Amino acid sequence: MKSATAILPVASLPLRTRAAAFCELAKPRLNTMALLTAAIGFCLGSRAVLPASAATYDWWRLLHVLLGTFLTAGGSAALNMLAERKPDAVMRRTQERPLPTGRVTPSEALVFGSLSCAAGVIYLVVTVNALAGFLAAIAALVYLAAYTPLKQKTWLCTLVGAVPGAMPPLIGWAAARGELAAGAWVLFGIMFLWQLPHFMAIAWLYRDDYARAGFPMLPVVDRCGTMTVSVVLVSMVALLAASVAPVFIGMTGAVYGTAALLLGAGFLGGGIGLALERSMATARRLFFESLIYLPALLGLLLWNTK
Repeated sequence: MKSATAILPVASLPLRTRAAAFCELAKPRLNTMALLTAAIGFCLGSRAVLPASAATYDWWRLLHVLLGTFLTAGGSAALNMLAERKPDAVMRRTQERPLPTGRVTPSEALVFGSLSCAAGVIYLVVTVNALAGFLAAIAALVYLAAYTPLKQKTWLCTLVGAVPGAMPPLIGWAAARGELAAGAWVLFGIMFLWQLPHFMAIAWLYRDDYARAGFPMLPVVDRCGTMTVSVVLVSMVALLAASVAPVFIGMTGAVYGTAALLLGAGFLGGGIGLALERSMATARRLFFESLIYLPALLGLLLWNTK
């Protein structure tokens, strides 16, 4: 069922409603994680130049990074919503989005998303550096040209979609240093691997919705869940290894390494819980655990960086 706003012509909607709809197009809550990890990448990249005790941050530069990243990510989100407006109208969790409800027209979403994406990349190039802008452009391209069309064809889209999702810390690091070092790629690996159990939990929770819309997510095509929990457990074990990699490259100390092992073991326990009891309750628990795990891990890394 469409919301009441869909009954009215777009032009007759209140200005506040229209503004809120365009804000929704940018998926601000979802992109909060992108901004957080870009900021972490920037701070750790800055510390890679000087010891943590002597590191200074160019706060204006960080502000430019966050604004450029938000514009690019928000524009990509709007164009993704444009491409998926028909299945979004079928799914209960997305049918109230701006395009299915008619609060934004497809042509408006196209202009908004394209201009926002382009503005974000150009802004990063002009105010930060070319490498940061290039990485943002690659993230948007992979998200829109690879992940979005693959989402309607194969569950492997999750692996592809994890690439742009892991790019923000690279953008932040590149903004701080003008180059990418081992620490940046460790952050990329952590973000990439974290997204797999995180998204599998979401896909499990909404698999009936995804099936209704024709999205062949892994929990949709793997109804018994055997392959799904295998992907979850393998990615979580790999994540546990990636999370302690900063110790071995001299990026952080033993305190972080110990904490990362404990956090990873606890997170892995959530994955084992899903494997033992393949239910909505265990999937929901794993989802919330993923939201706690990543900020805690990155916060500890930032705190204990050498």
